[in-house]
Amino acid sequence: MSLGLFLLIILLAFACEFIDASVGMGYGTILSPLLIGMGFDPLFVIPALLLSQAVGGLTASLSHARLRNVSFSPRSKDLKIFLIITGAGILVTIFAAIVALKIPKVVLSTYIGALVLAMGIIILINLRFSFSIKKMVGVGIISAFNKGLSGGGFGPIVTSGQIISGHKAKRAVGVTTLSEAPICITGFLTFLIGKLIIQSEGSLLSRPVGEIARTVFLSQSILRWDLMIALLIGVALVAPIAPLLTKKIHRKLWNYILGPLIILLGAWVLIKTHLL
Repeated sequence: MSLGLFLLIILLAFACEFIDASVGMGYGTILSPLLIGMGFDPLFVIPALLLSQAVGGLTASLSHARLRNVSFSPRSKDLKIFLIITGAGILVTIFAAIVALKIPKVVLSTYIGALVLAMGIIILINLRFSFSIKKMVGVGIISAFNKGLSGGGFGPIVTSGQIISGHKAKRAVGVTTLSEAPICITGFLTFLIGKLIIQSEGSLLSRPVGEIARTVFLSQSILRWDLMIALLIGVALVAPIAPLLTKKIHRKLWNYILGPLIILLGAWVLIKTHLL
């Protein structure tokens, strides 16, 4: 990777994480098709996005809590939704990451684009449903499936799903940001272990630990560390400050910001998918 491309990816990660940490969506949904369009292998892009967003999500969620955009106190509704979405999503993420090694990416991206587009339209017309645990479980399952398969499509579903169910927009953004951390870590580890198993000549359990470590950090067939480091630098720079935008935006403006943004993200995925 050239220095120019490395710096460009840092800038893209910074911009996308700023959007994601501010409004709860956009990092993987934008970067996944963009990086693939730049020529990176999807099976390198997805784990790089997952690890970098885990770091960005954890950092940004701490800032959201500090600024009181969200509350994760033991009895808070925000914590309850976080636990539901994370609990429902972890096993689904593992399954989806395994499937990602085989599913045609054009089918997956078309599905995500259409789903995100529909969610944006629902928010824009201000359609609302009553809150229920079952609905949040469904949101967790669908969004985790998207994340494990493509590295994106989590934030738009979780954020818009909460808003549609009546959760306040700023709190929905904070919950989404924290939920991404365990989901992304699970997906990353599943990809890493899966690729090691596929490329291992014998049983993975019989290989020396040192040999496995060298394969992970030195082999270009498992992970692209240059891509991953560029993304990590970008999210680390922006994650602590982006939640300030969430705090400043008046609650009544959120639907008018989130609705069109989600629609644009859905359209972006569909356009990029069918132009590649």
